[in-house]
Amino acid sequence: MSTPALPAAMLLRRLRRLSWGSTAIQLLILTVVTFGLLAPLACHRLLHSYFYLRHWHLNQMSQEFLQQSLKEGEAALHYFEELPSANGSVPIVWQATPRPWLVITIITVDRQPGFHYVLQVVSQFHRLLQQCGPQCEGHQLFLCNVERSVSHFDAKLLSKYVPVANRYEGTEDDYGDDPSTNSFEKEKQDYVYCLESSLQTYNPDYVLMVEDDAVPEEQIFPVLEHLLRARFSEPHLRDALYLKLYHPERLQHYVNPEPMRILEWLGVGMLLGPLLTWLYMRFASRPAFSWPVLLFFSLYSMGLVELVGRHYFLELRRLSPALYSVVPASQCCTPAMLFPAPAARRTLTYLSQVYCHKGFGKDMALYSLLRAKGERAYVVEPNLVKHIGLFSSLRYNFHPSLL
Repeated sequence: MSTPALPAAMLLRRLRRLSWGSTAIQLLILTVVTFGLLAPLACHRLLHSYFYLRHWHLNQMSQEFLQQSLKEGEAALHYFEELPSANGSVPIVWQATPRPWLVITIITVDRQPGFHYVLQVVSQFHRLLQQCGPQCEGHQLFLCNVERSVSHFDAKLLSKYVPVANRYEGTEDDYGDDPSTNSFEKEKQDYVYCLESSLQTYNPDYVLMVEDDAVPEEQIFPVLEHLLRARFSEPHLRDALYLKLYHPERLQHYVNPEPMRILEWLGVGMLLGPLLTWLYMRFASRPAFSWPVLLFFSLYSMGLVELVGRHYFLELRRLSPALYSVVPASQCCTPAMLFPAPAARRTLTYLSQVYCHKGFGKDMALYSLLRAKGERAYVVEPNLVKHIGLFSSLRYNFHPSLL
């Protein structure tokens, strides 16, 4: 046999030894079937998965979401229309002690008619407060209306049941005459007004600032009770500037510039890798432990969780308030923010020192203050509110979409 033929003969012998029962072939088939067939079939309608077929489903799902939101808005409207009015004496919420433990301040503007976003939010908070019972007697609902016009029908309706602060009521509104005040700066000023009003009116221990398109999850009050009574007694959490209750699902993947998620991702591999290796060894009748197989299943499980969507695996934490995680906050989004009272007063001072504009909204302003002022902030996972508003109060959106 000639010299060039020797490597070919050796390769042929190796290929013959790779039977269908070999470990390498089995793991290759598992990878192809999982990531090329099963996962795409199972996840092509999961909005926050890499397997989501956007061009097939996004428009239809967005329209279905809008239709469902319209129905829920109408249901919320009927909910309040059927409640007995008590001339503003707040019959539908727990009457907190003279100094409430938690004030839930809902910031509202008059946005897309028909959806009744703020009614959806307040009605859900009311239901949850009723379910919570005496444990939530120290909670107070508070509506902050920052609509410049007098046409905010939903805010007028809610004023029969919930205390309301109206920023522009009885004031000279020269906002439109001041070219230096853009919509982003106005939003920040509205936020400052509502936070300050909450502190001055009630002097609570905590203020939960909720935008009028952030509907609370069912577990919000038990989780907040656990976090604030137990977790936030720890020194590194006690002096936090704020706690975010929402981070966009599309930004919750592991492949993001947030070191804590990388550690969590490695932990997924360290947890599931040995478990899947043990199952494989047992069912494939492999007698000996193999480090390469362990490494494969660690990477396999890490890839599967990331591609299916970390958001969906976070939902497992809803089994118990103790399973919710608290991690360092990132800059995006302020649908629901919880401030301890001393931190809220510091926040008012900080925000008065910055000017917001396009590309630098109040969320980025708050985040930039962390490093500048040496503060810390955290976000709870999974989210404790659902963001239902597809129509922004800052910019026109003629084609609302879930993504």
